[in-house]
Parts: sequence; structure tokens; C-alpha cells
Amino acid sequence: MPGANSCTGRQPILRVVDVDQVKGRMRAVWGLGDYSQVASMLEPAADALCEACAVSAGQEVLDVAAGSGNFALAAAREGAAVVASDLSPGMVELGRSRSQAEGYEIEWLEADAEQLPFEDGRFDCVASVFGAMLAPRPQRAAGELFRVARANGTVGMTAWTPASFASELFSVTRRYVPAPADLPLSQEWGEEATVRERFDGLAASIEFRRMSLPWAAGSPEELLRRMDDAGPQVAARENLSPEQYERLRTEALELTERRNAADDGSMRVESEYLQTVARKRG
Repeated sequence: MPGANSCTGRQPILRVVDVDQVKGRMRAVWGLGDYSQVASMLEPAADALCEACAVSAGQEVLDVAAGSGNFALAAAREGAAVVASDLSPGMVELGRSRSQAEGYEIEWLEADAEQLPFEDGRFDCVASVFGAMLAPRPQRAAGELFRVARANGTVGMTAWTPASFASELFSVTRRYVPAPADLPLSQEWGEEATVRERFDGLAASIEFRRMSLPWAAGSPEELLRRMDDAGPQVAARENLSPEQYERLRTEALELTERRNAADDGSMRVESEYLQTVARKRG
């Protein structure tokens, strides 16, 4: 859990994480497989955040932990000058190729969300769609997002809420591929009180909106297959025994079937997330 918060009464907990090890694994894992299908499932959230941040022509925009560039491309379509960064060199290459294929001049570079290689106050808008939430030191990542935003600029994020379908799927995977015990959960960024705590002293104002991504498929099995080529799933297949991986898949399928809102044999689920749009202090 995050540190103390006057709204929740939670007490500070010291987290000790081998940051270099965590980031080394993230660099490797997110470069595996083919992220394109998962990216397409997340794209509407990037479009919605771009609109909520009021990105417009003439602005300078940074997409942090950009993946294959959903937010970067949304901003470029609005006429903004866009820089996209990601910790994983594999993701940077994928995003650069995608941007070129779609005809947009986006500057791509490998960069750590906890140590962004940009001067203070450079960008009108700094945003991250289901990316910066994975940083092992959330407070440091929050500080960097605001540091590189200009005074009165916008900082936007999306993160899965704790009760979301996506968070439940992650919890299944963690039972078989456990993360370090002291690593903060990405779903903590989906709690308004936690975001307020992490943005304290950085934001002049914060607006929250609970939203959801509707995912549909011909069956629960088909929905899970769309995620099979994403890096974490590829890593699980490579590192677990066949028996362990089969148990993981069985649990994931049972969860997906439980959360299925369709009654005709197809698959329909809404995965809730928190959209955060903050204004940096002047």
C-alpha cells in the first residue's frame, strides 16, 4: 500500500526494491512478442486522455512509457509536436516503426520514467497511458512527470482500478510469476487518494474520471488469445513449466468467464480505469 494519507489513515511503509533488477527485467520482457493487439485494445483510453488534456496544434507533448505510441499518435493527429519515450528498446523500435508507417514525425527515444532526459518545463503536456504506473518508485516517477511539464502545463495518466478486470488478470499472473514482495502494485495508481498523495505539492489541481474499456470477442478464449503475444505473457510461457503455464491459463480463463457479461457464447467485459488530469503549479 502507499504511504500515509490523511483521507485513508494509512501509515507509511518503507519499500525496499532492487530497482536495477526490476528495470532490467522490464526492459527485456516488454521487448518480447508482438504488442500490437494489446495496444489496439488500449487505444481508446489514449484517445480519451488526449481529449481530456486538451492537446492541440502547436503544443509540445511527451508520451512517457509510451509502449507502441497510442497517446503519442493521438497527440500527433491533433497537430502537436510529440516526443515518445519508453524504457524498453524493443518498444521504442515498435513505436518508431508504427509512427513512420502511419506518416507521423514523432521523436522516439529510450528513457526511464524515473529519470527523464529532458530539461525542466519543456512540455505543454506530459502523459502516460498504462505505462508510468509500472515504475518501481511511484513518487520519483510522479516528480519527473511534473518536472518536465511547463508551469500550468498538463500531466495526464491512466491506470487500472484495483477491482478492474485487468487488475484481476494481473493478480492471476503474479501468483505464478511473482514480482518482488516490496514492489508497489500498479493498481495503486487507480486509487484517487493515492494519486492525490503522490501529486501533493506538484499539482495545482487534479481531475479524476472513472472510465472503462469495453472489450469484446467471439469467446473468452479468443479474448485471452489476443493477449498471448504481449511481452509478459511470452515471458510466462518461456519461464514456467508447461504444467504451471497450463494452470495459469486455466485460472485466467475461469476469471474471464466469470467476468463475462455476454450470454450468447461470445465475450464482453468492461475493464475500469482511472483517468487523471492534473495541472502543474505555476
